[in-house]
Amino acid sequence: MEKMKRSTLFVVLLLVIVGAVAPFYLEKVSTEGGTQLKRFSSYEELKSFVKASSQARPYYDKGFLVNFPLGASALEAAPSYSTTNVQVEGVDEADIIKTDGENIYVVSGNNITIVRAYPPEEAKVLSKIGLNGTVVGIFINGERLVVFEQPNPYVLIRPLAKEEPVTYETFRASIKVYDISDRGNPILRREVALDGWYFNSRMMGDYVYAAIHQPVINASEGEDTVILPRVYVDGGVREIPASEIYYSDIIDYSYTYTTMVALNVQNDGEEPTHKTILMGVTSSMYVSRDNVYLAIPKWTTSEVKTSDNFIDEVARGIADFDRVFSRRVSTPQVEGESTVIYRIHVEGPTIESKANGEVPGRVLNQFSMDEYNGYFRIATTTGQVWSSETPSRNNVYILDMNLSIVGRLEDLAPGESIYSARFMGERGYLVTFRKVDPLFVVDLKDPANPRVLGQLKITGYSDYLHPYDENHIIGIGKETVEAEEGDFAWYQGVKISLFDVSDVEKPKEIAKYEIGDRGTDSPILRDHHALLFDGSKNLLVLPVLVAEIDPEKYPEGVPPYAYGDFVWQGAYVFHVSLDEGLVLRGRITHIENPTDLMKSGYYFYSQYSVQRSLYIGNVLYTISDKMIKMNSLDSLEEINKVDLP
Repeated sequence: MEKMKRSTLFVVLLLVIVGAVAPFYLEKVSTEGGTQLKRFSSYEELKSFVKASSQARPYYDKGFLVNFPLGASALEAAPSYSTTNVQVEGVDEADIIKTDGENIYVVSGNNITIVRAYPPEEAKVLSKIGLNGTVVGIFINGERLVVFEQPNPYVLIRPLAKEEPVTYETFRASIKVYDISDRGNPILRREVALDGWYFNSRMMGDYVYAAIHQPVINASEGEDTVILPRVYVDGGVREIPASEIYYSDIIDYSYTYTTMVALNVQNDGEEPTHKTILMGVTSSMYVSRDNVYLAIPKWTTSEVKTSDNFIDEVARGIADFDRVFSRRVSTPQVEGESTVIYRIHVEGPTIESKANGEVPGRVLNQFSMDEYNGYFRIATTTGQVWSSETPSRNNVYILDMNLSIVGRLEDLAPGESIYSARFMGERGYLVTFRKVDPLFVVDLKDPANPRVLGQLKITGYSDYLHPYDENHIIGIGKETVEAEEGDFAWYQGVKISLFDVSDVEKPKEIAKYEIGDRGTDSPILRDHHALLFDGSKNLLVLPVLVAEIDPEKYPEGVPPYAYGDFVWQGAYVFHVSLDEGLVLRGRITHIENPTDLMKSGYYFYSQYSVQRSLYIGNVLYTISDKMIKMNSLDSLEEINKVDLP
C-alpha cells in the first residue's frame, strides 16, 4: 500500500511538472546568423513589444511557480589548499563551501558558519551569520565574504476555482558583502538587491557578476501589466527605464528580464553597474574570462510525451527520479527546437550586450558550451530519444563572436541524447546514451570543419567529464544493464571511469570503479562543485550515498530494476593514476548510526550527509551541514572534528 501511495505521488508530480513545461511555445526562426541587440525607446514600445505576443506570460503564470535555487587570496606562510572545482581557470563559481587556506565557510540553509580550520588541532567555530532567506552560494575575496540570498523556495499552484484570486509574493535576490577581517565578527558592508530570483554568478578579480531573472508581467496586478525591473543599492531604489533595456527581434512567448550585475566587492564606494535584456528563460550560463553566454531554450509546440517505461521507473522508487525525469520525459515534441544565445562582454565594471544568435537543439548544461580562440562552441540535442517521428540527434556548432554559425557537426548518435560534454582546447568530448555509452572525440582545430576523430562504446554513461591531463579524462556517472524487453537500459551503481584518448581514433577505458547497486547516488551527478580532484596529489574524493541489494530477497536472481537499500553515506577517497588506475584508499562518514539509513526507505536526508571535501596542507576536510571532520591525507586517520551550530 505504501508503494502504491508513493507511485501515485510520483505520477501526480509528473503531471504537475509537465503542466509547468507546457507554456513554452514559440515560432520557428532562422538559426543561421547572429544579430546585434537593440534598446527600447520608451515604456510604450516595450509594452507593445511584449503584448504583440498574445501568450506572453512569466513562466509561472500557467499555475506553477517552482524556484530551484540551486578565488581566494593565499595567506602568507599558509599551506597549499584546494579551491572550488570550476569550469574555467580564473573564473570562480559560487558554492556552498569555500576556504581561504585557514578558515572554512559553510552554508547551511539560512546560515553561514565561519570555522577556524587550520591547524586542525585548533579548529573551532568563530562565528555564524544568520539570514532570513536561503543562501544559494558564496564567494571569498580576501577579507570579503560575498553572499547570495534568495527568499525561501516554494511552489505556488493556481486555485482550481477561477473566482479565487492568485497572489504572488515578490521575489528579491540579494547580494551581500561582509567585511570578515575579524572572522569572529563579520560586518555587513554592502547590499545590492533586485526584484526576481538568482540564476547564476561568477567572480573575476575584485568583481562579482550575477544574473537575476524577473518576469515581465505581474499576474497579481493583471495580465496586461508590464513591469520594469528595479535595483536596490544600500537602501536606495532605482527603476530601470525601458530605454535601458535591450532586446532582439527573436520572438519568444515567455518573456523574462535577465539583469546582469557587476559589483566591486573590495571598493564600497564604487556603484554597481548593470544591464537588462528582455529574453526567454535562461537554462544555462557559460562564462569565459571575457564574456558571459546565456542560453535560452525555444520550442515550437507543446505536446509532451513519455516512454511507457517512465511511469514504471517512477513507480519502482524515487532514488533516480530526477535523472529518470530529465532523460525519459521528453521536452516538448518539436519541429524546430532551438537555443538562443546571448553574448555579454564583461570587464571590470563594464557590461556590454554584444550579440545574439541561435542554434538548433537544446543545451544540457554549462559544460556544453565553451569559448576558445575567438570562437564559441556549443553541443546540443535535437528531437526526442523516445520518438519514432522526431528521433534525437546530437550536434556541435562553432560560432564567431557575432554568434553566426561558421562550422557544424550534426546527426551524431541518432536515438540518443547528450549526457555530458567537455571542451578542452582543440578537442571536444561528448557522452551520449540510450543503452550504451558512446564517448565521442571531436576535432575542433578547424572551426569551419569540426569532425569526429574516434568513439568508444561501453556500458553505462558519464554525467560529468573532468580532465585528468591532456590525453586522459575522468568520467563519473552510472553503470547500466540493458533491459531484456524494451529499448532502454536500467541504471545501476555510481561508476567512475578513466579514459585514455591519446590515440584519438581509438579511445579506451583504462580503469573503472563501481560503487553500490541501483539507487546509489552522488551529488556530483548534478553538481560538479562536489568533486575534489588534484592530479599532483593523485587525489579524487566524492560524496556518495550507497545503496546495496540483499540477494537473499531475490532467491530467483536479482532483477536489473531492483533497488538496493541505503547502507552508507560519506566520502570515498581514491588514489588515481595512469599506472594503478582508480584505487579506493578509504571512506569517511559523519553518520554514526547506520540504522538511520536503513529506515529511510526511498528517501534519505541527514544533516550529517557529507556534501563537500577539500584539503589544506596535509589534512582532508569533509563537510556536512552539522560537522567538519579532519583526517590525515596520508593515512586517513581522524585528527579532529568540529560540530556546526
